[in-house]
Amino acid sequence: MSDWDYLAEDISNWILKYAEQNNISTLVVGVSGGIDSAVTSTLCAKTGINTIVINMPINQAVSQYDLSNQHIEWLTSKWSNVESHIIDLTETYEVFHSKLNDFNVSELSMANTRARLRMATLYALAGSNNGIVVGTGNKVEDFGVGFFTKYGDGGVDISPIADLYKSEVYSLAESLQIIQSIQDAPPTDGLWSDGRTDEDQIGATYEELEWAMNEIENPLPEKMQNERLAEVMRIYLKFNRTNSHKMKPIPIFKFNR
Repeated sequence: MSDWDYLAEDISNWILKYAEQNNISTLVVGVSGGIDSAVTSTLCAKTGINTIVINMPINQAVSQYDLSNQHIEWLTSKWSNVESHIIDLTETYEVFHSKLNDFNVSELSMANTRARLRMATLYALAGSNNGIVVGTGNKVEDFGVGFFTKYGDGGVDISPIADLYKSEVYSLAESLQIIQSIQDAPPTDGLWSDGRTDEDQIGATYEELEWAMNEIENPLPEKMQNERLAEVMRIYLKFNRTNSHKMKPIPIFKFNR
């Protein structure tokens, strides 16, 4: 076994131990067609616990929808404890959107609404099956640039891969033999009708963001003479600062009695 094989076992055992300690009988995972949800759902399946995986399209690009279904078919063919469903939320989203027509709601807010509708769906299923919602965020997204929707894909009970860089998630995916088309697909949050990628939105690749995240902890000033790296650092710091409210505990007023 490789180091990545051992890591997969360690994470699956961690999920299993948490479920057992908290009397949880079901794991619920939203499957988007991306690498993070593919790895997370596979790690959940490996626990042997009842695992519900859900494809929740909302005006979804066909490629994303198909990749999600391909992964779900692969999971159910390998693990008998995996239960799968497609819950099309397009109509729900459109009705919700129509109720806000008079309020000049921004395109970004409506994109985040997609993630929040999916979160509500996952929790409805988890709450009905003595389950928990398993998060799919990685370290760069969750603790670096805050590239997730607050109370959307950020609304979870446990986060098995949140201490893994994106590159490490890819290595784990290779070890788990995730289907190649998902490993090769450009990362996207799936919240936009035009199919824009994460790099389109952020302006940097995950490899570059990982460099910036590590550079903050172990700075090497001479590297910043490179124009592109300097730009990446500016991008990283901008997102880190703007999204810091997502990555910190909710502020609480302290009553001095």
